[in-house]
Amino acid sequence: MTEFATVTSVLETYLDGLYHADIELLGSVFHPKAIYATADETPLLHRTMDEYFPVVAKRVSPSSRDEPRCDVIEGIQFAGNNTAFARLRCSIGTKDFIDFLTIVRTNGEWKIMAKVFHMKERDS
Repeated sequence: MTEFATVTSVLETYLDGLYHADIELLGSVFHPKAIYATADETPLLHRTMDEYFPVVAKRVSPSSRDEPRCDVIEGIQFAGNNTAFARLRCSIGTKDFIDFLTIVRTNGEWKIMAKVFHMKERDS
């Protein structure tokens, strides 16, 4: 499998984890020291994975509400052999998200190291 295909697989697992609110799936693709942040809340929202996963675990999943999936990987860029950047779009409930993910290869595995995102209420 090419590195592009491997990173794409990580991103697809990430999107599946969000859609199903599955912290096991998300835990498999996030680095344990990853950060989660958005400037769309005041003050800036910053979480560790230990803080983020319980939030997801309490969430009613989009899949359980039969929400249509509207997630897409818009692009992946590589910076050398061990660093990549991805831009994704997805929706959860009434909110649309643009996610900027930094992915690193450590111990031979690609993991999401940072999730910085923009969110807004979906236009009617």
